[in-house]
Amino acid sequence: MVKKLITVSLFAVALMFVAQSTNSQSIYFCEGVSNDGYPITESSVFNIGSGGGYVYVLVRLPYEVACNSVRFEIYKNGNYDNTIYVDTEKNWAWFYKQVTFYDSGRYSFYVYDCFDYQLTSGSVKIQWR
Repeated sequence: MVKKLITVSLFAVALMFVAQSTNSQSIYFCEGVSNDGYPITESSVFNIGSGGGYVYVLVRLPYEVACNSVRFEIYKNGNYDNTIYVDTEKNWAWFYKQVTFYDSGRYSFYVYDCFDYQLTSGSVKIQWR
């Protein structure tokens, strides 16, 4: 009886992790975005030249954003750097922004909806060529 209860409990926990992983919000750093909202050449490290370079920041949600705007709060090496607002439509489940970088460093992005709810977060390393 105890073995059966443990087995059922472990199975339930495993299902919960699978459900969370398939329905989670995701942020991608990539060289482009396909027409159906998937990252093209995704990476966590990008090389830029001395004149700067850009990276696409793509957010995919398992639901509609329900806002006309979201914001990306950006931190460079742990210090506040910038806030970028992205126009959206309420029925969008994915959106992206082309972000230009002029300095190397580790950039952390925190994405918030119009209700100040954090949708997702992630970081990218920008380095000189």
